[in-house]
Amino acid sequence: MTRIVNHPILGNLDDREQISFQFDGVTYKAFKNETVAAALLANGIRKLRVHEDSGTPRGIYCNIGHCMECRVTVNDQANVRACLTVVEKNMVVESGKQHPNIVRRMVEQR
Repeated sequence: MTRIVNHPILGNLDDREQISFQFDGVTYKAFKNETVAAALLANGIRKLRVHEDSGTPRGIYCNIGHCMECRVTVNDQANVRACLTVVEKNMVVESGKQHPNIVRRMVEQR
């Protein structure tokens, strides 16, 4: 994991409890009470999903819950914002998958 462990204001963060979680079938470590987005970023994960229409990679953008770019599947619940969800022990997170764009298909059929 790559992260700040000695913060000038928050102090030593290296002694926090670590927990395990899975992302796309691989087990990673996270600090207890951090968000899924922060844990993935600390573990070098930048791509969280693909764009519904183009299939281009998407990742963390605003990190405050406004943009919906960080949507992942958490414990089989789709479209969960990684930046607002606290990672839990043994949580299973999957990257967002590209789904068919139904609206585009409807427009193209006209």
